[in-house]
Amino acid sequence: MAKVKVGTVQMSCTANKEENLQKAIVKVREAAAKGAQIVCLQELFTSLYFCDVEDYDNFKLAEAIPGASTDALSAVAKELGVVIIASLFEKRTEGLYHNTTAVLDADGSYLGKYRKMHIPDDPAYYEKFYFTPGDLGYKVFKTKFATIGILICWDQWYPEASRITALMGAEILFYPTAIGWSTSQDDPTNTEQYNAWQTIQRSHSVANGLHVVSVNRVGIEQDGAMKFWGGSFIANPFGTIIYKASHEEEEVHVEELDLKLTDKYRTHWPFLRDRRIDSYQPITKRYIDED
Repeated sequence: MAKVKVGTVQMSCTANKEENLQKAIVKVREAAAKGAQIVCLQELFTSLYFCDVEDYDNFKLAEAIPGASTDALSAVAKELGVVIIASLFEKRTEGLYHNTTAVLDADGSYLGKYRKMHIPDDPAYYEKFYFTPGDLGYKVFKTKFATIGILICWDQWYPEASRITALMGAEILFYPTAIGWSTSQDDPTNTEQYNAWQTIQRSHSVANGLHVVSVNRVGIEQDGAMKFWGGSFIANPFGTIIYKASHEEEEVHVEELDLKLTDKYRTHWPFLRDRRIDSYQPITKRYIDED
């Protein structure tokens, strides 16, 4: 399809998993009512962002994929005729967990999942305690409306991930996200961090000539220590921001994307044509020593 309407759901969450799921479903319905054909939910939308602490009880939040949440969302996807991108805490087997996004097609079918490849470990983001790095590789999903690529939050900072997913045929890159500011930080630090986060993703639009859709959560969590900064946005294939959400409010937005712009920008700015793939072997090394 030349044009596709994409819905973004930026919302706050509570400690009640079922309440969050039902809230997300309500907002998917709202997006569909506005004309959305593909709806992206934020990272780990069925819970608070639990990775602020290393707590074994939090593993109880995990579930099989496909499983109860994907079953509920599949029914909604089929009813509304929309694609749903759903980021969930996956229990693969006893003692093995992933940060995973499932894709449900517009007929309700489960198309598959992407497991987050890059796992952070920072103060208040102790994801290595919970998540095994993804082992499915980078993925694209041929949905009814577009071929989409999914990457998750910390994957945002790695141009290699976006490049590979684009080379696999993604027409749109989606980034379900959970990122925020420490409430003890000053405004200049907050601004610098948000701008860096947005800029790196806009650069993926430019380098690969495709739309990027980034969906973040909003609200104060972690007993008031963290404010998730919202700011969900959509960039066109040359990095221009065509939609940006607030930092404070829940928002459901629908934007029509013209996928023909990819050909336009890739033709006039032929970065893919001019890649020197014969020279890129050093990128597979951790670091290149002079000797």
